Amino acid sequence: MHEKADAPLDPTALSRALAGSLFGGAIEHHRLIDSTNWHAAELAAAGAPEGLVVLAEEQSAGRGRLGRRWLAPAGSALLCSLVLRPRLDPRSLHRLTMIATLSAAEAIGELHTLPVEIKWPNDLLLHGRKVGGMLCEAALQGHTLRHVVLGLGINVNLAPSTLGEVLIPAASLSDALGHPVPRAALLVALLRRFEQYYVKINAGWLPVDAWRARLATLGQNVEVGTPEGLVTGVAEDVDGDGALLVRTPSGKLVTILAGDVTLRGRS
Repeated sequence: MHEKADAPLDPTALSRALAGSLFGGAIEHHRLIDSTNWHAAELAAAGAPEGLVVLAEEQSAGRGRLGRRWLAPAGSALLCSLVLRPRLDPRSLHRLTMIATLSAAEAIGELHTLPVEIKWPNDLLLHGRKVGGMLCEAALQGHTLRHVVLGLGINVNLAPSTLGEVLIPAASLSDALGHPVPRAALLVALLRRFEQYYVKINAGWLPVDAWRARLATLGQNVEVGTPEGLVTGVAEDVDGDGALLVRTPSGKLVTILAGDVTLRGRS
């Protein structure tokens, strides 16, 4: 696709580029929205089809994990939410986060040969600095999964002077490459790759090994804020469900299902 790096995303052109894809049929584009995830969740609850894509140039109330705000100047980031209706047990939703981060890292590497890694559980790192993240939110009816909204945020064309105000420490693709980056081509590559993985996990494939291979967290000294308190030690591995396994100074191996990780360097 041809796109000026600072041009608004064109939903018609994106639909053409994604023809035949799960994500090529329904694409909404907003110049300004409170949150793509909030809007996509409302549409999903009203019966929106699987594969609906909600895009925004700017969000007034964008957020990531743990309620953190996601701020980016208009047109500088890739801000996207997907409506999904996966054939997964609700206890397996972590697989969606795994394939989303994998897809983003691989798409960036394919288009721009940048070494993007994953910070447990859902952040994208470029040279150790955060360049993006994912937010997966599910709606249940009893023990049945009704729908999932998967939010994607990637710092594409943020200026270095802006990075300190947005995410600390933060990175952007344009800053790393030294030139503007077209967002549309990145989005198409990401969604094409995500769909391939999505079909596989719906058929029972487990993405944990591929995801583990991209984790920057493993082997690092970490501090993890959890609901039970702060855990410090070395991140040794992840289990089959994606939980982080941390070896504490006392030698105890702690299994962490959810938490906020700070990397403190290699052990």
